[in-house]
Amino acid sequence: MVVQSNLDIGESRKGVLLEPFIHQVGGHMSMMKYDEYTVCKPLVSQEQWFYESLPIVMKQFTPQYKGIISVHLKKDSMGNLSLIASPQTENHSSLDNASKESSMTIWQKLSQANTSSSGHTFVKWNHSPLTNTIKDSCQGKALLRTDLQYNRDVSSLMEDANGNQAEKNSYNPWGLHCHKQHLNRMSSKCNENKLHQFLLLENVVSKYKYPCILDLKMGTRQHGDDASEEKKARQIKKCEQSTSASLGARICGMQVYQADTVQYLCNDKYYGRKLSPDGFKQALCQFLHNGKHLRTDLAEPIVCQLKTLLSIIKKQNSYRFYSSSLLIIYEGLEKTTDNHPQGHGQNTSCTAPHANTRPKVDIRMIDFAHTTYKGSKYNETVYDGPDHGYIFGLENLIKIIQNISVGE
Repeated sequence: MVVQSNLDIGESRKGVLLEPFIHQVGGHMSMMKYDEYTVCKPLVSQEQWFYESLPIVMKQFTPQYKGIISVHLKKDSMGNLSLIASPQTENHSSLDNASKESSMTIWQKLSQANTSSSGHTFVKWNHSPLTNTIKDSCQGKALLRTDLQYNRDVSSLMEDANGNQAEKNSYNPWGLHCHKQHLNRMSSKCNENKLHQFLLLENVVSKYKYPCILDLKMGTRQHGDDASEEKKARQIKKCEQSTSASLGARICGMQVYQADTVQYLCNDKYYGRKLSPDGFKQALCQFLHNGKHLRTDLAEPIVCQLKTLLSIIKKQNSYRFYSSSLLIIYEGLEKTTDNHPQGHGQNTSCTAPHANTRPKVDIRMIDFAHTTYKGSKYNETVYDGPDHGYIFGLENLIKIIQNISVGE
């Protein structure tokens, strides 16, 4: 396990320049890319404690926990902010920090376009050709085209979507939205000598070329035991007015690769809150549709993994996964019988006769800042039995996907 501290601020050149994670589809905390296989997020002690003590049987359905790292803000002469992580131990010593610092991502161009209207300057990356951005950040030249709507503010991109109309983008704007808010919060009390602790976690989409991601807020209750009365009332209202109450699951974000337009179809949490149960089912159909046809081949491996997870959750006495999310991930680049298999995710308990053409699918639980269980030093209440709200959501999710696969 990697634990970093005591960063020498004067030697930030040896640090790792953190990049916004371009495949963040939900949540409110900014996810950062540490390297190709690792992301990081601001540390919450309750979440760290969960990762350090979670049951072994659950590890196949959670990102691998890689420890904590110290991060500090750095401001250049132009006032631009960046986040620098302290150097790693031998586990990451092979990382080419020099090339990482010189790399430019799509976010640099986005930040240049948005700072003029927002009044805030956030991360500005060093310059290199945009072609390197396309190749290094997304592995897909078509996804990050130069005709992006840079002049539009991210918040309006996400909040102006009405009804079931989804945004089609060459990137998912939600990650930039979260990153912008996070940097604004940190910059308000910018202290380059202050160290911030971040969790290091597995990048669960690193093996995907065009990751299609559905972020579902699971369970019938979202507030943690530590919630204020005001927050508790607010969360209860959100659940009652959304599919959290009726289905035990609510869409918090998604991106779906569209083979016809070579773009991502994106929806955010505001879209998910408006959905009726029937709308939720239509959204899942949308998630499994690549713009040309419905990917019915995905239903069986997704359901298989969901059933495995369901059997595990039913055996977890006292656990309550309040406000946690479930990611459903699959490869948007469709395989044919002539393709060589790319391999499967960690969840290998499900098998099929034609494994060589089986689509790549992952189911992962994330966001455990409010998870409580017997033995946790942060829980105020010890619950008995499994998390029935979470189980209710999984059971409904399985039924809906099964019905989609048979055309119901």
